[in-house]
Amino acid sequence: MTRRRDRVVVIGAGMGGLAAAVDLARRGAEVIVLERASAAGGKMRQLRGVDAGPTVFTMRWIFEGLFADAGERIGDALDLHEAETLARHAWRAGGRLDLFADVARSADAIGDFAGAAEAQGYRDFVARSADIHHTLVGSFMAAERPSPLELVRRVGWGRLDALWRTTPWRSLWSALRDHFRDPRLRQLFGRYATYTGCSPFLAPATLMLIAHVEQDGVWLVNGGMVQVARALQGLAERQGARFHFGAHVAEILVRDGRARGVRLAEGEEIEADAVVFNGDIAALARGMLGQGARRAAPDTPDAARSLSAVTWCAEVATTGFPLLHHNVFFAEDYAEEFDAVFRRRAICAAPTVYLCAQDRGIGDVAEGEAERLLLLINAPADGDTRDIGQDVPDLARRTVALLEACGLRLDLKEGEATPTTPTGFDRLFPASGGALYGRAGHGAMGTFARPGGVTNLPGLYAAGGSVHPGAGIPMAAMSGRLAAARVMEDLAGSVRRAVRVAAPA
Repeated sequence: MTRRRDRVVVIGAGMGGLAAAVDLARRGAEVIVLERASAAGGKMRQLRGVDAGPTVFTMRWIFEGLFADAGERIGDALDLHEAETLARHAWRAGGRLDLFADVARSADAIGDFAGAAEAQGYRDFVARSADIHHTLVGSFMAAERPSPLELVRRVGWGRLDALWRTTPWRSLWSALRDHFRDPRLRQLFGRYATYTGCSPFLAPATLMLIAHVEQDGVWLVNGGMVQVARALQGLAERQGARFHFGAHVAEILVRDGRARGVRLAEGEEIEADAVVFNGDIAALARGMLGQGARRAAPDTPDAARSLSAVTWCAEVATTGFPLLHHNVFFAEDYAEEFDAVFRRRAICAAPTVYLCAQDRGIGDVAEGEAERLLLLINAPADGDTRDIGQDVPDLARRTVALLEACGLRLDLKEGEATPTTPTGFDRLFPASGGALYGRAGHGAMGTFARPGGVTNLPGLYAAGGSVHPGAGIPMAAMSGRLAAARVMEDLAGSVRRAVRVAAPA
């Protein structure tokens, strides 16, 4: 007699949920993906035809592996173009600098910008970044969440020097002083901390590894980042996964101390052998998925949340500044920006502006032609306790003023730009307060405070940017793969245990 397939319900079709669905369906599970929104992608969404979420595609090898394990090629599903120039940076106080995929070319540009000593500092920084990445990519990033002692064991007792060189006890800002005297360069590379929602003054120097991730390749996705979500949904469906959109999960059903399925808002119950939750992990502890699931994971204290943002999506013409696909505009006082967000819970007078010009890089934009833009400034993740909506017009004026001081002119009319505030992000991603990266990994032990994919409730697993290995498209996808592997391992173990129990003495 053929045993029925294990049924796994995946709550949420963000990157973690999509990757988990692919692997679970590929390995024979009956997979049902329930997504409250009208389309897959989670934070990867569009407004006004503009990518309104993640804009950077890195660590391609994670997605190549996901497709290859399913017997397909990523190149058949996504039109990817490797970026020659990683980003253009400009400062209100003066100066413009491009970073390139080629280290030598970047070093030359830094030399022209700040002198030969800074160029050599950059070369040393890149080598240090590669060393940290090599130490942690397999032992931490691509493995189930370890304890500090377990991390030492994985790296190897004979390689403690390599682990020591990751310098988690120093802040990123402090470590950057080893390589750069020019404060503008410390700003530029300190911004890597914001990729994980952290302050460079509080995040560990370990995040220097992001420099190596970028040097390993940054790709532009033809059609926008939402194509990545669509490609993963298609891959999961070809493995047999089923998707239901507009499906609001109200409760995770718990019986006999184990997750046994879900109940939808309209009352329908779906039984399952396992449940994968792809949402902000704090939603479990705060009872948003029912009382039975509250003990599944620890809460994220409001003060421990990562960065949120205020964003604008618009299609407008620009003049005065030669935009690339990725652009960053800096004021002078970087410390003030993060002191405002993390201590005063405010937005400073002149916040750093990230601008993604989404029609550049693959295509060309004629002078004076309207183009699709995403603008982003950092904000505190207080979207569930206060609404800064009334401040948005003033924030827009301050943002445009910084851009103009750097030479870029654009007409960001209020009715022609769609803003999203921390309150808006909290509505989209409940329990987050608008935090876009889960828990902030501040301090030497901050990374270990992020929960793993195996929860305290048997049968319930977690994936997404709020759990290990962290935020960002590739890390969220990796979390989904880790969760799926553990689900299949545990379900197979349950079968073996049941067989042993049922076997005659």
